[in-house]
Amino acid sequence: MNPFKKITLILFFGLLFPFVEAHSETAEITTPPVPTIAATAFILQDYHTGKVLAENNADAKLAPASLTKIMTVYVVFRELSSGRLHLDDKATISEKAWKTTGSKMFVELGNQVRIEDLLKGVIIQSGNDASVALAEHVAGNEETFADMMNQHAARLGMSNSHFKNSDGLPIADHYTTARDLAKLTTAVIKEFPDYYRWFSQKEFTYNKITQQNRNKLLSRDESVDGVKTGFTDDAGYCLVASALREDMRLISVVMGAKNANARANENQTLLNYGFRFFESHRLYQGKTALKEARVWKGDSKTLDLGLAEDLYATIPRRLYKDLKAVITVDQKITAPIKEGTKLGSVKVSLNNEVVNDIDLIALKSVEQGNIFRRLSDSVLMLMEKSDDGK
Repeated sequence: MNPFKKITLILFFGLLFPFVEAHSETAEITTPPVPTIAATAFILQDYHTGKVLAENNADAKLAPASLTKIMTVYVVFRELSSGRLHLDDKATISEKAWKTTGSKMFVELGNQVRIEDLLKGVIIQSGNDASVALAEHVAGNEETFADMMNQHAARLGMSNSHFKNSDGLPIADHYTTARDLAKLTTAVIKEFPDYYRWFSQKEFTYNKITQQNRNKLLSRDESVDGVKTGFTDDAGYCLVASALREDMRLISVVMGAKNANARANENQTLLNYGFRFFESHRLYQGKTALKEARVWKGDSKTLDLGLAEDLYATIPRRLYKDLKAVITVDQKITAPIKEGTKLGSVKVSLNNEVVNDIDLIALKSVEQGNIFRRLSDSVLMLMEKSDDGK
């Protein structure tokens, strides 16, 4: 066998076993069209793969109203995870925070309020006063906090977003898109699962005042566990929703609906469409060996190859058996090799259309072997080349 040729494995996914023989005929993909959604913009996408299942005007730059607060709490979550901030820390309520108009947590001027309570006041009660208090505590003032919001937006690939405040009250040059909000929501759920649970909380009491979460889907659909509502005259009625059914999570964003019921109904329509006609599968587990490769001139003769993270595929329902995976391993893998080095690829396709293409990486490092191993392998490699040329 020539060690310099790439090794390619073609595998088919089945129902009883991980891999079975291919069917002679492939199923026809017949997914119904996206339902009509009464909103300025919307998007529906799978959480694990990012595959967009439905969209319209998803890149239109729109006023986000209180959907802004998803970014506000994301920034605070990042500060908490870094250790620069703690849930038991207390923020002093400034006059600006206390006087902020719109929806309120009803914090009082000069009081010191726990960061955890302020976060719940933002997430559950949509308190503008709590948003400003958090921004001022984290960054000193709201303008600097907005700079932090924009830096995180750029890092997350939210290329059509710009933030000027922490609460989403109308202000010039403050905008985002349905697609960018889906990216942001994905990051919140993935990076902060422990904090994300607050988005499913239906009510919160502060200062002896109990307020209900404005996300009506939390009461209508038990699979919905977030995320955030918003409304201003400019933005209309908006809602980012996320639902988990079995192992499939979908994120839907509706912006510019006509009323509070409509934003809930349109998100429900999108979620039902996605769960009814699509399915998401974890095909391979990350950090797990998929292929053992020959290593030359190393302190080990073999190396396990795998994926950096779990590999999912989102496809129309009832077509799982028609998925095909092609695992390709690079030629002439020679030490030294660092953990995480790309040494091949895993390409998943459905009816000749690529569904996912991800790097196959080294799951550990391999150092150079001793002088005898290097010399021995050099001779073997020359012999293999010679034999291949005959």
